[in-house]
Amino acid sequence: MAEELQHNEWSGKTDGQPWMQRSLIGMFRVLPIWVMYGFMAIFIVPFYMIFSRKGYKATYSFFRKRFQYGRWKSFCKVYANHFRFGQVILDRFGVYAGKKYNFSVEGQEYLDELETHPEGFVLLSSHVGNYEIAGYSLKPKTKRFNALVFGGETATVMENRRRILSQNNMNMIPVMADMSHLFALNTAIDNGEIISMPADRIFGSQKASECTFFGETARFPLGAFALATQKNVSVLAIFVMKETAKKYHAYVRKIQCDRTAKIREQMSQMAQNFAENLEEIVRKYPTQWFNYFDFWKQ
Repeated sequence: MAEELQHNEWSGKTDGQPWMQRSLIGMFRVLPIWVMYGFMAIFIVPFYMIFSRKGYKATYSFFRKRFQYGRWKSFCKVYANHFRFGQVILDRFGVYAGKKYNFSVEGQEYLDELETHPEGFVLLSSHVGNYEIAGYSLKPKTKRFNALVFGGETATVMENRRRILSQNNMNMIPVMADMSHLFALNTAIDNGEIISMPADRIFGSQKASECTFFGETARFPLGAFALATQKNVSVLAIFVMKETAKKYHAYVRKIQCDRTAKIREQMSQMAQNFAENLEEIVRKYPTQWFNYFDFWKQ
């Protein structure tokens, strides 16, 4: 089997050995979620802030530069960011253990409309909030859903993902170094299905579009936008943001471009439109930005 792609700045893998992750699932079956959150806040978050310096510095710089926060406020926001990220990870394992979360969706009509069309469409995700948990709770009504995922996770995570997603008419397509996942994506879209792809991190192909993001130039991968323009299908973005311990709010946004423009221009317009929607969400939920590297120096 071909190896999964790696990235220089992040591993993409959930921390912990399989036995630890299985134990965590077991604890979720007997302990209330606030106990898990409390333990993480007191012990786990400080540990990562002290020993994961690269991620700490990138996040601290993010709040200082992009939001113009002072030193103390930036430090507090870094703590809040790490805590939120921990909650997001714990919530995933909570779902594995059978816990339920409440969802509200803004823009559901966009999904409903495209599901009535015979053509497939592209759904863009990003590393903000908790996109993965939506796949465990929000079921497509008619079309099969195909999610492009990092294939290097532990067996515990992958097995639970498959178990739950298969119940919701969802299929995982692991990202592979030999690019074989591209054939699976093309087949799915040709069959009128939904394909889901992350659109905020460059790996594998280095083709990218330079977009204005938080007032500076950042590079966004062209893969999803290239596929959408070549297949002439619609594109949506979804951001699933944590509101309270048991509640998430999903924002579905149309990603648009001038369909009469040249292909390359369409791709650039879509990338910029996605960047603008992503910035709007991050400004609304600044502590739910989970890219722990200098995004503007990819």
